[in-house]
Amino acid sequence: MLDRERLRRLTEREAAALDDRTPTSAAMFRRAGAVLAGGVASSFQAREPWPVYLARGEGERVWDVDANEFFDFHNGFSSMLQGHAHPAIGAAISGRYGQGTHFAAPTEDGLEVAEELARRFGLPRWRYTNSGTESAMGALRIARAVTGRHDVVKILGTYHGHYDVLMAGLGGSYQQGIPPATLERVHAVEFNDAHSLESRLGELERAGRAPACLILEAAMTHVGLALPLEGYLESVREITRRHGVLLIFDEVKTGLSIAAGGAVERFGVLPDMVTLAKALGGGLPVGAIGMSAEVAQAAEEKAVLHFGTFNGNPLGMAAARANLLEVLTPGAYRALFARNERLVRGCDAVIAEHDLPAHTVGLGSKGCVLQGTDAVFDYASHQRSQDPGLSRLTWLWFMNRGLYVTPGRGQEWNLSVAHTDASVERYLEAFAELAGELTVSPRLSGSARA
Repeated sequence: MLDRERLRRLTEREAAALDDRTPTSAAMFRRAGAVLAGGVASSFQAREPWPVYLARGEGERVWDVDANEFFDFHNGFSSMLQGHAHPAIGAAISGRYGQGTHFAAPTEDGLEVAEELARRFGLPRWRYTNSGTESAMGALRIARAVTGRHDVVKILGTYHGHYDVLMAGLGGSYQQGIPPATLERVHAVEFNDAHSLESRLGELERAGRAPACLILEAAMTHVGLALPLEGYLESVREITRRHGVLLIFDEVKTGLSIAAGGAVERFGVLPDMVTLAKALGGGLPVGAIGMSAEVAQAAEEKAVLHFGTFNGNPLGMAAARANLLEVLTPGAYRALFARNERLVRGCDAVIAEHDLPAHTVGLGSKGCVLQGTDAVFDYASHQRSQDPGLSRLTWLWFMNRGLYVTPGRGQEWNLSVAHTDASVERYLEAFAELAGELTVSPRLSGSARA
């Protein structure tokens, strides 16, 4: 049981220390309040009392506008799998710029990217978008056109982008501004529960509302990280096929980052469609939709229109090609996954040494320390394990020790191929220091270490 008073005092100390270290960020936030709604470009960037403004990044490191240096374990919500300012991607972008950056026409780089994605994910047809949200929107439009159905099934507690239909099941501010009639078209079931999926599909069919598709993350990332139970994905594949429901893997966060071929490769289950973004573009806004030959043929026959002026943008395609063919190589993945395993084992050792009520989950380049000793396997079990006060302290603690981690989340990380043993060791040292503060009775005088 944590000492709540100690937790409060530690949080106050660490918050004051971070505020003292980021005065330029504070000044920029005051400027931003006059021109940006809420002072930020995205609600995910908001933080009290102000967000930390970053100035530059290189490899595994980033620097803020106050010249504070961090090892980056956030990596743009896993977008920067290749690390910051990778020279191969920089060369590709630079070379493309002199040849023109936009035509609204296909290019050879776009063809090469599609060929590589087809090889990695086992789906032969592709279309491009500019974000994960757009990929999800396009996939749902195609699924509805192909099946002639309108309803959608998703997993409770998953986030699939800023799209009305897919914000259902998240509640609160996530659903503000969305018409109730839109939410009524979406039906949420628990992750890792094939029986509830089967039951819900039967209910919808009997009501004359058979859904067009099921969209899910094969490993849930909106709850830290929840892995599929053995046989679950195979059951989902069999159930959806039997009910004529298209299966969409949302691989915006898992695609490329948990295996070269994402969850399709890692778990060996082939969906009808996948959605990609984040790590695909090497830092540029690039997304994609992968389709089976059957889905693509049906979509073409039904003349599903899929537009986007910047879809397949030459600059983005050049970056994606270099990212896939020159950066995310088999050797890079071996080193990346070995470092993630080292980080997971190290966190396990800290937890055991200090007898913390927590456990570690890792997959590919991702991992997290989840609060509580019970396994997190769906949204409900994740909600039961949450301790917002401890999450806030953990974020502050790591930030004050040169580790840039995801704001507003629990203790989680996204590694890149640029990460080194030094950054992994620094993370483990900081975690061990925090665990010592929480489990002993240290004096709380003094300031946080920069």
